Amino acid sequence: MGAERRIKVHVKNNHASPDTFPPTVEGEAVFTITREHWEAELARYPDLAGRLDAFIDWDLDHFEESMRSAEVLVTWDLPTEDLARVAPALRWIHIIGAGVEHLCPMDWLPPGVTVVNNRGAHAAKGGEFGLMAMLMLHNHLPPILANQRRRHWESLFSTPVAGKTLLVVGTGHIGRGAARCCRGLGVHVIGVSRHGRAVEEVDEAYPVAELDRVLPRADFVFVAIPLTPETRNLLDRRRQALLKPGAGLVNVGRAATVDYEALADNLRSGHLAGAILDVFDPEPLPPDSELWEVPNLLVTPHVSADDGNTYVAMTLELVFRNMRRYLAGEPLENVVRPELGY
Repeated sequence: MGAERRIKVHVKNNHASPDTFPPTVEGEAVFTITREHWEAELARYPDLAGRLDAFIDWDLDHFEESMRSAEVLVTWDLPTEDLARVAPALRWIHIIGAGVEHLCPMDWLPPGVTVVNNRGAHAAKGGEFGLMAMLMLHNHLPPILANQRRRHWESLFSTPVAGKTLLVVGTGHIGRGAARCCRGLGVHVIGVSRHGRAVEEVDEAYPVAELDRVLPRADFVFVAIPLTPETRNLLDRRRQALLKPGAGLVNVGRAATVDYEALADNLRSGHLAGAILDVFDPEPLPPDSELWEVPNLLVTPHVSADDGNTYVAMTLELVFRNMRRYLAGEPLENVVRPELGY
């Protein structure tokens, strides 16, 4: 690449609406990349100074005009129809979230264009949430909170969590972060993933094909998998029945990976002692959803893994790191495999 050539980057922010990311006005501030954010983070990369032309935009206000010359697009979503014509110079797209199921199947992706995502930006926060959620379930916080609302006093005692077993379904950055935090308290961690490869944060690792065999061992299940055709309804009614009585479940991945209707039934029957759900479809969770009233279920509004203060900075760090690699002709980090959907 010529030393003087400048790279056009289009940043597409979304105004808050139920159909875009994020779906709340409060979330809009957390995920919006402003000119001030861009310049502040770029100052940490002096070698990129003078090399980038950033166009900061909202929704589709100037999308087609700007994308005629943009080589890089930073966004959550985008109009995919006829993208090769709309963006003839485009070479890579940075998705500001970890999940990309809203863009699948990626049969719209022009040849020579790479999609990357925000894998890794969620690990620290998601890991801490996993630890918190496991401890809340272990210490009977769902029924204790329900008792508070009823002004009912009942001492529900618990023991130290050491020696319990946590099953992490999905050993990506968030799953490994939760495993690392929980192992620090003496919890035995089993990891399940598509490939089943061992990772240092877990005590045992298995492929998804072994899920049925390890589910009965779990005191807690932490679900942190992307939504793909293979993971849809992975924790279905049959598999939930394999869990030991009194087990707890946490889902921070995608709603459709767990059968929520079956989960509600298992909580009502007492087969499962508690659950914490951070992801729903649709979001926001509608006021008339039965999940609001399911006993021993805590609803959190998709806050498990996003750092409210530094998410944009972490996103831009990934963008600029990849820009260095792009200018050097090196492979990009966090490349999404369209055939897998993540």
